[in-house]
Amino acid sequence: MIRAMHEEHSEKTGQKTAPGNAAPDVAARTPLPELIRRWSQDYGFSSVGIAGLASPALATAAERLAGWLHAGRHGEMDYMAKHAALRAQPERLLDGARSTILVSLPYWPSGADAEQVLTNPDLAYVSRYALGRDYHRTLRQRLQKLATRLEEHLRAHPPADGRVFAYRVFTDSAPVFEVELAQQSGVAWRGKHTLTLSRQGSWHVLGGIYTTLELPPDAPAEAHCGRCTRCLDVCPTQAFVGPYQLDARRCISYLTIELKGPIPLEFRPLLGNRIYGCDDCQLCCPWNRFAHLGDPDFAVRNGLDAATLSELFAWSESEFETRLAGSPIRRIGHERWLRNLAVALGNATPDAHARAALVQRADDPSPLVREHVAWALARHTDGR
Repeated sequence: MIRAMHEEHSEKTGQKTAPGNAAPDVAARTPLPELIRRWSQDYGFSSVGIAGLASPALATAAERLAGWLHAGRHGEMDYMAKHAALRAQPERLLDGARSTILVSLPYWPSGADAEQVLTNPDLAYVSRYALGRDYHRTLRQRLQKLATRLEEHLRAHPPADGRVFAYRVFTDSAPVFEVELAQQSGVAWRGKHTLTLSRQGSWHVLGGIYTTLELPPDAPAEAHCGRCTRCLDVCPTQAFVGPYQLDARRCISYLTIELKGPIPLEFRPLLGNRIYGCDDCQLCCPWNRFAHLGDPDFAVRNGLDAATLSELFAWSESEFETRLAGSPIRRIGHERWLRNLAVALGNATPDAHARAALVQRADDPSPLVREHVAWALARHTDGR
C-alpha cells in the first residue's frame, strides 16, 4: 500500500518518471539509498543525504530556537513562533515519519560581478538567489519527481518489512529544521552566519522529503569554519550577536524582505544599494571560492544582476507584477519594492538624475513610499 502526502501549496508536475534507467532486476538489487543518490543527480541536486528523525539534535535545535524567539530576535516573523513546536515534531507533519531525504540545489548565477555591483551606488543589488526563478517552485517540482520515482520503485519492489510508504515534500515554506537536518544528513554544516556551508560553499538552497521509510542515515557533516569570522565582521548592520547568533531585526535581508513597515532610520544609510536581501556574509566566505555555477532555472531575469536604481524605481505596479512573475521578489509587493529603492536612491550618487527619479514618486499614493522618498530627497538636499 502506498500513499503520498504533499506539502501544502506544492505544485504537481503531472509527469511520471520511470524508476531508473537500469534493468528492473538491477534496480531490485541496488540498495535504496544508492538509487536515491543516482536519481537526485538526474534532477540537478548537487548533494543528497539521509537523516533519521529520532535524533536528539532536533530537540537541541528546538531549545536554541526557543531562546532566539524569547529574545525577540525574529522581529515581525510571527510564523517562526506560531509553528515552532512543529519543527521538532516531524510526525505531526507526516504520520509515522522516520527519515528525511535532504538535498541541496546550487543557485549562483552567471552574470554581473556581485562585488562590483555592490560598490556602484547607482546600481541595484539583489541577493543572488532572487535573480531568477523562485527556488520554492523549482525545488518542490523536482523533489516531487524524486518522490514519485521512489514511489514507483517501491510499487514494483515493495519493502520487505511491508511498511506503508508515505511521504511529504518540503522546502523552507514548511516548519522544518532544514539547517539541522542538512548537518545531520551530511549535506552541509551550519556556518557562523547561520547559513549552511559545504566544501562547495553556501550558494545553495535546501529542500527535502519526510518519509515513513527507515533509511540508513548518513554521517553528520563536520564544521570547517575554524577560527574564521569574516562573515561576522563584514555585516553592514552588525546583525550577528555572536557566532551562530543572528538578530534578524538588524539583518538587511529581514529589513528589505520581511519587514512590512518603515525601515528604521539608523539602518537606512547602511543598506547602501541593497534593495532585496544581502549577500555580504557569503561573498566574503573562503569556501565560496569553490562554488559552481547554479542551476539554469536561476539564470538572471530582467537584467536584475546590474540594473540601475532609477530604472527599477520607475516600474509601475503592473510592470512589477508582470516582470517579476515567478520570482521570489514578487512576494514583497510593489509598495515595499519602492520603499527599498527609495532608500537605495537616498544612498546613491547625489546628482540630478537620482533626485529626478525620487521627485517622480514624491506624491506617491502610499504613505510608506512617500516617507522614504522624503528621507531620500533630504539626503540629497542636506548632504550626508
